[in-house]
Amino acid sequence: MKAFLLAAGKGTRLRPLTNTMPKCLLPIGGKPLLAIWLELLERHGISDVLINTHHLAEQVESFLRCHQKDVRLNIEISHEDVLLGSAGTLWRNRDFVTNEQAFLIAYADNLTNAELTDLFHVHRRTLQQGGILTMALFHAPNPAACGIASIDPEGRITAFEEKPRRPRGDLANAGIYVASEAIFEVFPQPVEFRDSGILDIGHDILPRLVNRMFGTVLNAYLRDIGTPESYQAALEEWPPKALNI
Repeated sequence: MKAFLLAAGKGTRLRPLTNTMPKCLLPIGGKPLLAIWLELLERHGISDVLINTHHLAEQVESFLRCHQKDVRLNIEISHEDVLLGSAGTLWRNRDFVTNEQAFLIAYADNLTNAELTDLFHVHRRTLQQGGILTMALFHAPNPAACGIASIDPEGRITAFEEKPRRPRGDLANAGIYVASEAIFEVFPQPVEFRDSGILDIGHDILPRLVNRMFGTVLNAYLRDIGTPESYQAALEEWPPKALNI
């Protein structure tokens, strides 16, 4: 199984910490966040992972070269001189998952112990029901800051809005997906990047997948470490005592 691990963000909300260290290498319990991710991927049977780099890329790439010997993962690096956005990274590297029935997409700035194997199992049902993407969900304390999904009793996502002003609920995108190669068929053709120069999963792709994607609520720890407050909370909470890691 293969995975995209999106790790190129600048971490602007975490400055000055991220002035000299990329967000994906910030330590959690004495271990870089990216190392936690690589161990999680390996534990759940991922064989190949593509990681994109941009901000302080040399640090990330040096870490990956040194860490390669510690995990049984084939690691491919995709450097972006100019940020492409989450969906832009997928599109540029779509050949990485050619002929893969299912692959993982995850944001490396989330700290989690999610049962990724279970998400792949749920995706099998998604395929049987005509879907092409399975989204991990969580109950957000601040829905307006998240991508919010509406789901029917079968788990089909019937509406999705990125950071809505008036959220319809609190079921939020956890930034972890299992997708099929057919996802690339819903990319705008010809592929056009937004005025910002990027193509974003939440803004540009997920709305096109309404009724063709399914959601499942994570029974796991999940925290975006993107702000100083959230990062500090992660340092205090990890490893979660009530959940298996």
